[in-house]
Amino acid sequence: MKGEVVELATAKAVGAGRGMSRGISVLDLIFRCVAIIGTLASAISMGTTNETLPFFTQFIRFKAQYDDLPTFTFFVIANAVVCAYLVLSIPLSIVHIIKSSARFSRVILIFFDAAMLALLTAGASAAAAIVYLAHKGNVRANWFAICQQFNNFCERTSGSLIGSFAAMIIFILLIFLSSSALARR
Repeated sequence: MKGEVVELATAKAVGAGRGMSRGISVLDLIFRCVAIIGTLASAISMGTTNETLPFFTQFIRFKAQYDDLPTFTFFVIANAVVCAYLVLSIPLSIVHIIKSSARFSRVILIFFDAAMLALLTAGASAAAAIVYLAHKGNVRANWFAICQQFNNFCERTSGSLIGSFAAMIIFILLIFLSSSALARR
């Protein structure tokens, strides 16, 4: 009688652990989809940012584009690479929902998620520094704030940083989720 009770309790614990792991895998998939949206929106928003201001005449114009600054180009490329990685990692995330006992693939995802987090952090931080200079300028270096003239350009570049920083937070959560799924085994 006691043996049957112990087996029943063990079976319930194993079933609950499997359900919890499946829930973590579903949350992993949802986070990946949200991060795809954030990185894709950031790359598109920054990549299509440009503004032209007429000067005294119609023939002389000042133009601001994202590719005028290599930092913004790096930001667009970093977000595009991370977005492509996230799209390619979706099938593996689906495999984790179906087969929650996959360990090696979770370790691979943790490794690549950490690498993509580093790339995304580098791109977003570098772009944030340039956006700050565009808004505030630097008197010591004689760099003037351009956001008073190129208002639309500055708003779009600032807005594109939001999706990228949100994706960074999601990557941190993804790493914690995958790590906790591995620790449960």
